[in-house]
Amino acid sequence: MSNKKMLVLLAAAAVTVSALGMNVSADDGEKISIGATFYTLQTEFCMRMDNYAQKYCAEQGIDYKSYDGNNDAAKQLEQVETMISDGVDAIILNPQDADACVACVEAAKEAGIPVFGVNTMVNSEDLTSYVGSQDVGAGEEIMQFMIDHMGNDEFNIVVIEGPMGQSAQLQRWEGINNVLADHPNIKTLAYDTANWSRSEAMTLMETWLTTYGDEINAVVAENDEMALGAREAIEAEGYDIPCIGIDGITDAVTAVQEGRMIASDFQDAEGQIQGAIDAAVKVANGEEVEKEIWIPFQMITPENADEYVDRY
Repeated sequence: MSNKKMLVLLAAAAVTVSALGMNVSADDGEKISIGATFYTLQTEFCMRMDNYAQKYCAEQGIDYKSYDGNNDAAKQLEQVETMISDGVDAIILNPQDADACVACVEAAKEAGIPVFGVNTMVNSEDLTSYVGSQDVGAGEEIMQFMIDHMGNDEFNIVVIEGPMGQSAQLQRWEGINNVLADHPNIKTLAYDTANWSRSEAMTLMETWLTTYGDEINAVVAENDEMALGAREAIEAEGYDIPCIGIDGITDAVTAVQEGRMIASDFQDAEGQIQGAIDAAVKVANGEEVEKEIWIPFQMITPENADEYVDRY
């Protein structure tokens, strides 16, 4: 067993043990109430987090209510203010923008309610705890995997980014460029955002194919939805350009099995949201939690893709 896989198993075991021994009532004996705002509930990854949170909280006897931020930081602030008015014990924040959503944390702090970040970061020291995966590392992993797949370090790429200013976009871009810095003969022909959207990525890729055509040797996308959208455009135009993404969503696993994507770096939605919920319960019970809780990425390849089928 690889060291990486062992880390994943140990992390999962630790979460399970903590949940089994956890008191899910607040110190006053009342049920714990948790509110969550997700930057969107229109992508598979965020829906996975929310669906699992609803199931997990129902099993644990936790009151849970979630909101769709519709990719709008101002909307998320309104939702946080609603949660404050409802008197929740804790707020889970999956922020649209690392800077704009600082106001969400400040509002909750003023009301004395702890905030637990999940999946995307907010630039605030007042966050009680953050649970996620290290996006710089994911960017590095997908770029290096593409280089290994190409078998050389002299080719042209296009990079499809997430929503500009979101922590995952910033950090995955940083990771990609960390690797490119050591490979000066790899040329980035173009880069732009497709806002985690499959349809936007397809449109963007159509434009790039019109502009660059055969010059594009590889597509590096910061999530699977965009990698899949790019691949649809590539296939429609009769090309066969390798694509890679991040998240390990259902369609991406299938695409890896079919050879339509070379790989996807799996991000554990269940592990992240459960970690945030468990941390919120501990704080409600007067316990301390770590400031940062990391859930490892896992690369899905043609060799191991079968292990990720029906994972959710």
